[in-house]
Amino acid sequence: QLRLVESGGGLVQPGGSLRLSCTASGFTLDNLPIGWFRQAPGKEREGVSCVLSSSSSTKYADSVKGRFTISKDNAKNTVFLQMNSLKPDDTAIYYCGVVTSVQGVCVMTPPPYWGQGTQVTVSS
Repeated sequence: QLRLVESGGGLVQPGGSLRLSCTASGFTLDNLPIGWFRQAPGKEREGVSCVLSSSSSTKYADSVKGRFTISKDNAKNTVFLQMNSLKPDDTAIYYCGVVTSVQGVCVMTPPPYWGQGTQVTVSS
């Protein structure tokens, strides 16, 4: 069965950090562009970050630039999202998925299938 499973969410105080994991089973992530998305209560799902086969090719939403870092560990078949300096506005369910790429740049196109996601809550 082909699956992407998100984990690592939790409750954290403002200014804190979390690392989310997106692990694939049934296929390898090596050459696939992977994106992280989030959906806050009452809001539309939005793209957060994406990465191509190499962790050197990444993209970030303006709202998380400088605070979040996406990386890919092919040996673990996992994409990570390191989130630092978290704010209450980062509270959301976070999802990962296979996205697309254009001329060597990943594009945060919503994937056709979504996993269950992982809840991130930033609150004091």
